Amino acid sequence: MTHRIIIAAAAAVGFLSVPLTSIGRDSITFAIGSDFHAPDIPAGEENLSAFVNTARDRNVDFIIELGDFCRLDSASRKFRDIWNSFPGDAYHVIGNHDMDSYNADEYVAGMEMPGRYYSFDRDGFHFIVLDGNNLYDGTSYTHYQYGNFYRPYEQRAHMDPEQMEWLKDDLASTDKRCVLFSHQSIDTYMNNGADVRNILEEANRNAGFKKVVLAFSGHNHSNYTKEINGITYIQINSASYVWCDVPTRSEERYSEAINKRYPLLRYSITYDKPLFAIVTLTPDGATVEGRSANFVAPLPSEIGLTDSIDGFPLVSEIADTTVAF
Repeated sequence: MTHRIIIAAAAAVGFLSVPLTSIGRDSITFAIGSDFHAPDIPAGEENLSAFVNTARDRNVDFIIELGDFCRLDSASRKFRDIWNSFPGDAYHVIGNHDMDSYNADEYVAGMEMPGRYYSFDRDGFHFIVLDGNNLYDGTSYTHYQYGNFYRPYEQRAHMDPEQMEWLKDDLASTDKRCVLFSHQSIDTYMNNGADVRNILEEANRNAGFKKVVLAFSGHNHSNYTKEINGITYIQINSASYVWCDVPTRSEERYSEAINKRYPLLRYSITYDKPLFAIVTLTPDGATVEGRSANFVAPLPSEIGLTDSIDGFPLVSEIADTTVAF
């Protein structure tokens, strides 16, 4: 598999800003999905295959998933093989549940990632993959590993100082428009997200134009778009289900055998088809072509849920969105 990667060792190298139209391309297209949790749901293979097949049929430039993907064990080999069947570039982001049974080095190596955070260029755009999977106890930062992140919320979801310094250098190294990917949302969920946003906004001020334009995230199994100080933040819904954290009458949704095999289902409501999006970038803006699904009954309203969970919209869709640069 070919990856066009600019990692930390190359961060000091400058890049020539070239408008897409001047190099004969008027758009860049990629497929994005999040929170497949492929080994943990009955439709894991079908959902992932639908994503990869759609990306192939649409001839996208690359695919990317935003974390909580699959494990490294032999039982998950089939999911990794489906992912690797995509004929173009394919990128991973580390999610918190990817650290349930591994440390970062093990997962990075197993998924053939260039690092836990990295960047790459595609024509007129610079893409940055971030890692918000750090604990902070008020004194030191510890990366998630072997399920150690089941702590109070305020200790979780931090970006470490070393990575933030790398991010500053990486942003300074390019004159291209920048698009970010992270598992936890920089706008809402990452505990030191305000510090990260300051870095992004400072990069825009220093550049004299809107250099950082978009930031995609997952983790919350929800969908929304918001703008903060000129940067658009888009939450990509789970490809597979919403986590409810209460019993969901899954015995009415699946057989006893399936519920026993996939215990996560007891506290979740699955979608009847996978959710993902096709994103098209041009010099003028971005379009996000989403998908809608149905909740598999019993529906959220039938088990006493409202239209949000912890403040995040409870929806079975990734909405179509247009963003102007």
